[in-house]
Amino acid sequence: MIQRILVVGLGSIGQRHLRLARELFPLADIRVLRHQPCLSMPEFADGCFSDLQEAVGFEPQVAVIANPAPYHLISAQALAGIGTHLLIEKPLSISTEGVPHLMQTCLEQGACLQVGYNLRFLPSLQRFRALLNEYEIGRLLSVRCEVGQFLPGWRPDADYRQGVSARRELGGGALLELSHELDYLSWIFGDVESVKATLSRQSDMQIDVEDTVHLIMSFVPDAEGHRLIAAANIDFIRHDTTRVCTAIGEQGSLRWNGLTGMVEKFEAGGGQWQEVFHHQHQRDDSYLAEWKHFLECIRERKSPLIGGKDGLAVLQIVDAARRSSESGKSVSVAREGI
Repeated sequence: MIQRILVVGLGSIGQRHLRLARELFPLADIRVLRHQPCLSMPEFADGCFSDLQEAVGFEPQVAVIANPAPYHLISAQALAGIGTHLLIEKPLSISTEGVPHLMQTCLEQGACLQVGYNLRFLPSLQRFRALLNEYEIGRLLSVRCEVGQFLPGWRPDADYRQGVSARRELGGGALLELSHELDYLSWIFGDVESVKATLSRQSDMQIDVEDTVHLIMSFVPDAEGHRLIAAANIDFIRHDTTRVCTAIGEQGSLRWNGLTGMVEKFEAGGGQWQEVFHHQHQRDDSYLAEWKHFLECIRERKSPLIGGKDGLAVLQIVDAARRSSESGKSVSVAREGI
């Protein structure tokens, strides 16, 4: 039975995890670790630490790492060393450095390591993937993916310039903040072999990170030698919030809308899109499903759907994209540690 839980970081996502942890474990001792002193007890928490070693001394059985990405591995490594099961918010870190070491520590300590790419738990994305695997539109020819939302509108009650997304030293930027797309594209279509990328700041927003990313990703060829290509557009600038992925096949197209939870099909020779699946999720649904899966993996000692290797794979794509943008050339994606 899980009796001690730690939530590292108390930003918006940390608060969400704290609330869900209390919902799932009403009698557990749940404490938070934050860099600022706790002047008052956070709602749903039983205690508060401002020192990592004190938090480690609490000996949590489960910890959620939800502080800014540059600090994920510091907290995670210390906790993994005592066998704490880890749910680490995305991205796993800001670079691949130190990630294989964390994975090895978790393996040696028998600690579960799950990365918070919660979109994989959306029924609509799961159905989209299943239909593609069932060759609903035949052999795949191409993929188009786009995600965007105007950064100042993410949290209207806060100054966007002070948020993690806007600040390079906190791991911000469109590529890392919206790396869900990199994860689910790899999950659905396979390993990314190379990337051609352009990262830029197109707007006048007061940020020191990229607000626009254009990616061309080449996947590892299939058994017949066919190489699938995906184009992904990721940004902080568009006012019409969008999250869509369209797969184009020999027998039509299949489109997933991550906002409406709808999957649609356009048949070859057809005249319009037809709905094939619809599940409008609520904000907490995928996070709650993520938590339940995490707890199931701990209980049954099985590997999570999104483990350390998946988080590392995303960071390897990010690294290749950054190098490609700097060089202007296509860059191979490293696979060390996978």
